[in-house]
Amino acid sequence: QVQLVESGGGLVQAGGSLRLSCAASGIITSTNTIDWYRQAPGKQREWVAALTGGGTTRYADSVKGRFTISRDNVKTTVYLQMSSLEPEDTAVYYCSTLKGIKRYWGQGTQVTVSS
Repeated sequence: QVQLVESGGGLVQAGGSLRLSCAASGIITSTNTIDWYRQAPGKQREWVAALTGGGTTRYADSVKGRFTISRDNVKTTVYLQMSSLEPEDTAVYYCSTLKGIKRYWGQGTQVTVSS
């Protein structure tokens, strides 16, 4: 059974940094693509970043150059390092993966950036 558990959210001032973690079980992080999404109040969930099993990273234009996705295969944990945070980054952040035909989601972690 796939489980994803996010942590690391919090309140930070604009320009600050946070590192989110996604602890995964039931999948092999070195073979599965892990995505980060976010959902701001009143907005649709949007894709933020992805890390493929082969190590390729992709980012949404809105976070490129500020966010970095990485993983620790031993800990089966995927990270999202967020720097130069802006109030517009305020959202609930979710990690997600596709196994077979089913997409799995974590419970989310709140990130609030104050101006």
